[in-house]
Amino acid sequence: MTSKVFKSTIFLLLVSAFAWGQNSFSGVVSDSNNTPITDAEVYIKELQLLTSTSETGNFYFDDISSGAYNLVVFAFGFQVYEQSVQISANQKTDILLQPLGEQLSEVVLTKEREKVFRLQQLKKVEGTAIYAGKKSEVILIDNLTGNLAANNPRQIYSQVVGLNIYENGDAGLQLNIGGRGLDPNRTANFNVRQNGYDISADALGYPESYYTPPAEALSEIQVVRGAASLQYGPQFGGLVNFKFKKPNPSKKIELVSRQTVGSYDLLTSFNSLSGTAGKFSYYTYFNYKEGNGFRPNSNFNSRNYYGHFGYQISDKTKLTFEATLFNYLTKQPGGLTDAQFLDAPTFSNRDRNWFNVDWKLFSLRLDHRFSVNTDFSLNLFTLDASRNALGFRTNRVSQPDDVNEPRELLVDNFQNWGAEARLLTRYRIGEKDAVFLIGSKYYQTSNDQRQGPGTASTDPEFEFADDEFPNYERQSQFEFPNLNLAVFGENIFNISDKFSITPGFRFEYIKTGSEGSFRNIILDLAGNPLLNEEIADDRTFERSFFLLGIGASYKLAQGMELYANFSQNYRSVTFNDIRVVNPSFQIDENISDEDGFTADIGARGRLGNYLNYDVSAFGLLYDDRLGEVLQSETRLNALGELVETGRIVRFRGNIGTAFMYGLEGFADLSLKEFFFKDNDKVRLNYFANIALTNSEYLSSEENNVEGNQVEFIPKVNLKTGISFGYGNLLGSIQYTYLSEQFTDATNAPQDIDDNQRGIEGAIPSYDIMDLSLSYTYKKFKLEAGINNLLDNSYFSRRATGYPGPGIIPAEPRTFYTTLQIKL
Repeated sequence: MTSKVFKSTIFLLLVSAFAWGQNSFSGVVSDSNNTPITDAEVYIKELQLLTSTSETGNFYFDDISSGAYNLVVFAFGFQVYEQSVQISANQKTDILLQPLGEQLSEVVLTKEREKVFRLQQLKKVEGTAIYAGKKSEVILIDNLTGNLAANNPRQIYSQVVGLNIYENGDAGLQLNIGGRGLDPNRTANFNVRQNGYDISADALGYPESYYTPPAEALSEIQVVRGAASLQYGPQFGGLVNFKFKKPNPSKKIELVSRQTVGSYDLLTSFNSLSGTAGKFSYYTYFNYKEGNGFRPNSNFNSRNYYGHFGYQISDKTKLTFEATLFNYLTKQPGGLTDAQFLDAPTFSNRDRNWFNVDWKLFSLRLDHRFSVNTDFSLNLFTLDASRNALGFRTNRVSQPDDVNEPRELLVDNFQNWGAEARLLTRYRIGEKDAVFLIGSKYYQTSNDQRQGPGTASTDPEFEFADDEFPNYERQSQFEFPNLNLAVFGENIFNISDKFSITPGFRFEYIKTGSEGSFRNIILDLAGNPLLNEEIADDRTFERSFFLLGIGASYKLAQGMELYANFSQNYRSVTFNDIRVVNPSFQIDENISDEDGFTADIGARGRLGNYLNYDVSAFGLLYDDRLGEVLQSETRLNALGELVETGRIVRFRGNIGTAFMYGLEGFADLSLKEFFFKDNDKVRLNYFANIALTNSEYLSSEENNVEGNQVEFIPKVNLKTGISFGYGNLLGSIQYTYLSEQFTDATNAPQDIDDNQRGIEGAIPSYDIMDLSLSYTYKKFKLEAGINNLLDNSYFSRRATGYPGPGIIPAEPRTFYTTLQIKL
C-alpha cells in the first residue's frame, strides 16, 4: 500500500506541472470614488469559488470555463453586488460598490450578509486548503443572537449537528465539545486551531484545549467533521478552526467596546481596536472576565490579549504576526454524588480546590501567490503554557475535605513549536480543471509534568510541600519529548461539470516518550510508611503510517450537492492516558494507540431564499477504543506483588472495537419569505438540528462490554429554535434536548441512592431553553437574554478528575445584559 501511495503522490506532483487553463477572471473592486476596497469577498455561485481582494482591490479566479455565472461581491459598509457575468478567456472587470445608507436597520444589514454567505459549509477551495467532498459547517458569529460574552456553547454551536457539550458555567473559559461518541473533555478529539495553527497543549501528546478564543472577537468558526484527517491530523473528531475578525480595511482606527453584567456577579469587558494604514493592518483586543459560580466555593477571573498585525509586502505577498496571551484562575467547588445532586445541586464540600492556566501563543505566517494559479502559505507557531491543578480529590466524592491534609498538586508545562507549509495549484487535465494541494508539518514538543503534595492551606498556592508531607502517596515527575513529521496531499479531479472526486493521503511519523519516575508508597493503618521507593519509568514509542481518504461531490441541480467521503483515522495515546496517578481510575500498563475510519454520505444545498439544509448519514469504526470499565483496584505491595486493594475504580485502557452510526440533519427555513416577503424590516427563520445516533461495542476482552452502547452518545440530540426581528430589534429562542447517555463502557445506570462516588452512571436526559434579544441604535447596541429559561436542574458531565471528581451540575436560570459601542 505504501508503494502505491508513493507512486500516486509522485504522479500528482508531476501532473501539477501541466499547462495552465486558458480562462482567468480578474478585476478590481472599488467604491464610488474609485478607492480600492480591501478584503471584499468575491464569490462565483455556480462554482462555489470564493476569494478576497488584495490591498489594491484586485481579485483573481483561475481556470474558469467559459460561460455565464452569477457573481456576488460583499464588503462591510457596502451594498451587496450581484450580477450575471459572461466569462471568456483572460477577462477583466471593474466593480463599483455603493455604500449602505445610515437609515438601514440591523435586520437589513444582517440580511445583506445572509443573502449570499449564510451557507453552512466551506467552499471547495479556500486559500491553501481543500474542503471538497467533506462534511463541513461554518458558524457566522455576526448572524448569532446569543450570549457571546459568556461564550455560551449551546447557542454558538446550535447549528452544528450532533455536538455533545460539557457545560461548566465558567463564562466560556474552556470549550468542551465532542460528538459521535467522542469524549467532550476539553475538545481533545478535535484538532483545535485559530487562524489555521494549533492552540492545544500538545496536538499529539496532550491534545486538550485550555484556551478558547472569545466569541466576541471571532468572525466565524469552521467545523470540518469526520474525514478531516488528511490535512489537519489523524484525529477522529475533525477540525475546529476559530477565525478572528479582520482589520477594518476602510478606517485607520475602529474601536468596539462591549461591557456585560450577568447573574452571579458576572462581569466581562471586551475592547478591540482595528484598522488599516497603507500596507499595515491590525486587529487587537483585551478581554477581562470575572464572576462567582452559582455554587459556593466557586469564582473565576481571566485576562486575554490578542494582537494581529499584517503587512502587505506586495500584491502577491503578505506577512502576518499574531500573539495571544491568556491566563485565568478559578476556584472549583468539586463534584457531587447522585444523592447530593438530587438533594441540592448547589451543594459544595470543597473549599480548597483551585485551577490556574497561563497560555502564550505566537504565530508568523507568510502568504505568497506565485501566479494566478499557485498559492503558498507557511505558518510558524509556538506555544509556551502551563496549567496547575490544586485540591482535594478522592474516590469517595462525599468525603469532607480534611483541612489538615495536603492538597494534591499537578503542574504541567507545555512548550512546543511547529511549521506548516502548503502549496495549492490549479491546473488542467485535458479540458477539465483540477486543484492539487501538497503540504507538510513539523511539530516538536518539550513538556513536563509533576504530581505531588501541595500545601494544606485554602489559598491558591501552587507550590509543592514535599518536606511537610514526605509520605504523600501520589507522586511522580516526568518529561515528555514528542516529535511529529507529517506530509499530506489532496487533489480535486473534476470528472465532469457536475461530478468531482478528491483523493488524498497523509503520512505520519510520530515519536513519543516519557522520561521520569514515580514513587511507590505504602502506609500502614496508622499512616506510617511501610515502603517508600522511587521507580524509574522511561518509555519511547516510535511509529509511522499512511492514512488514506477520498471525497466525492455531485451537483444534482443548481443549489443542491450530493457528497460522500471516507477517511482512515488514528489517535495517539497521550501522556495523560499513561502517567497521571488518579484516585478515581487506574491505567492499563499495556495501553496503546487507537485507529479506525470515518465515512459520511449526504445532500446539502439551498432552495432559493427559502431553505438551507444538510442531511447525511455517517459511520465511525473505532478499533482499540480507549474507554473505562469498573474493576477492583490493584497495586504493588511491600513485597513487590500486585494485589487487589478492595476498592472499585474506573479502569482505563483499550476496551475493544466500537461502531457508531446515525443520521444527522440540519434545516434553516425562512418563514419571512412565506409570510412577509415584501417587508425588508422583518426577519423570521426557523431552524432544526437533529442527530439520531446508535452505537455498539462489536468486540471486547473486558467483561460486560461486548454488545453495549458506546459512552458519550445520546440517541437523540436535538436543537431547534426561531430567530426573529423587526427593524433594529433582533431575537432568538432556542430549545435543546439530549436523551440519556452512558459514561462508561459497562453502561452502568444512574444510581440515585449513590452517596459515595458520583463518578460512574448514566447522565439522564435533559432539556434547556434560551432566550436572547438585541437592539441597535446608531453606534450603540444593547443585548440581553435568559439562559435556561425553564430553570431546569440537570448535569452533562461526570468528572473523574478535576474539576470533580463527581457530578458537575449545570447552571440554573441566568441573566445577562451587554452594552456595545462602535466608534
